[in-house]
Amino acid sequence: MGLNYIIQDKMKILIAVLPLLAGFLLDCILGDPYSLPHPIRLIGKLISALEKWVRRAFSDHLIFGGFLLAVIVLLTSAIIPLGLLALCYHLNVWLGAAVDSVLCYYMLAARCLRNESMKVYHAFAENDTEKARRAVSMIVGRDTKLLDRNGIIRAAVETVAENTSDGVTAPMLCMGLGGAVLGFFYKAANTMDSMIGYTSEKYLYIGRFAAKLDDALNYIPSRLTALLMILSAGIMRLDMKNAWKIWRRDRRKHASPNSAQTEAVCAGALDVRLAGDAYYFGELHEKPFIGDAIREIENEDIRRANRLMYCTSVLMLILCTALRALLWGVIL
Repeated sequence: MGLNYIIQDKMKILIAVLPLLAGFLLDCILGDPYSLPHPIRLIGKLISALEKWVRRAFSDHLIFGGFLLAVIVLLTSAIIPLGLLALCYHLNVWLGAAVDSVLCYYMLAARCLRNESMKVYHAFAENDTEKARRAVSMIVGRDTKLLDRNGIIRAAVETVAENTSDGVTAPMLCMGLGGAVLGFFYKAANTMDSMIGYTSEKYLYIGRFAAKLDDALNYIPSRLTALLMILSAGIMRLDMKNAWKIWRRDRRKHASPNSAQTEAVCAGALDVRLAGDAYYFGELHEKPFIGDAIREIENEDIRRANRLMYCTSVLMLILCTALRALLWGVIL
């Protein structure tokens, strides 16, 4: 009888950690399924529809309207996967684990981030600057028309560095703590921030709550990711000492309290300088540099940044798998 209980407990822990492991593996192999409906894109459509409604219904109270928009999006994004998983696990535990794995897979963007940034790399390998400019314009929010070769490469590296946390390790940590449901809650907040969380006149009020919520949710993940990225720099034989130095010095050099955390580590690990002034929607935003220009940035740094992203992601996966196993062991 005791042996049966031990086996059952181990099976429950396996089922608890399997979706996260399988989700990461699926993302590494397949990336985003562009030809299929994507939950995050559906969340984006919901945000767009609600934004139009809020602007009509709460034109004089956009801060409250933005708060209401966020609440509706967050509840919808969490309740639907919660209900789906409850039903699937009730019908069959392995069916539940399979659906859980697919949901976790949808929330990780390592392969997509790598593929899109490497389009810039391959364009420059072909000496096609305009192709590289078009490629980078698909993954950054800034205006790219005035960027030179180094500016385009810098933008691609910055995107990989910043989104290592937003697109991979932060949702992974949420799933380690609360499964796919908490992961969807996080991704809904992150998607709102990317769509309406700007400080421009158009979004200043309607996106204020979404931006503050995203800052709060990313506070711990971004810093934990930065520390794991420093460790990854050592594993990859990059400049780990400088990564630590630049992180300590430049991690607050961004309007967001979180974005410079991983950018600073990446800049230090690669011995290059990132950030600086940029145009958004035709308006110049003055931003401090991150890192030191120990050497000139080069096309190969895009590949290095992606390797650093993957190494950091694997370390976070190990940590989250252990955390989830520990939590389920305590619950059981």
